[in-house]
Amino acid sequence: MNTEAQKKSLLLELIAFSTVDGQLHKREYDFLWHVAQELNISLDVFHDLFHQEIKPVVVKSEFQRIQQFYRLALIMHCDGILHEKEAIGIQQIAIEMGLNPSAVKRILDLMKKAPNAMIEPKVLLRVFQEQHN
Repeated sequence: MNTEAQKKSLLLELIAFSTVDGQLHKREYDFLWHVAQELNISLDVFHDLFHQEIKPVVVKSEFQRIQQFYRLALIMHCDGILHEKEAIGIQQIAIEMGLNPSAVKRILDLMKKAPNAMIEPKVLLRVFQEQHN
C-alpha cells in the first residue's frame, strides 16, 4: 500500500466486511487492529474509520488485490462462524476486484479444510497464477 488513502480504503473494506453479519467480534477487531498497525495507522485514525465512508480506492496491482482478498477471507474465518452473507459477500468483492472466480472458490475451499483457515502464501499465489495459463 503506497498512499494513506489506499491504506484507509483497505481498512474500510475490511471493517465493512467484518460487520456484514451485523456484529464485530473481538477476534475480528483484533485482526483489524493488527492490519492497521502493519499499515502504520494510528489508533485514533483506526477508531475514526469505523465512523467514516470513504470511496474505495482501486488497487491496480494484482498481488495487492490477492492480498486484500486473503485478508477478507481471514476476517471471514476469524470469529469461527461462517455466515452465508460473508460467503456471498466475499465472492462478490473478489469479482469486483477482478479476481478469477474459480481461483477464489479454490482458495476458500482450501481455507475451510485448513485447521486454522490459513494457507501458505506460495499456495495462494500458485492458485491464482494457474488461472493465467
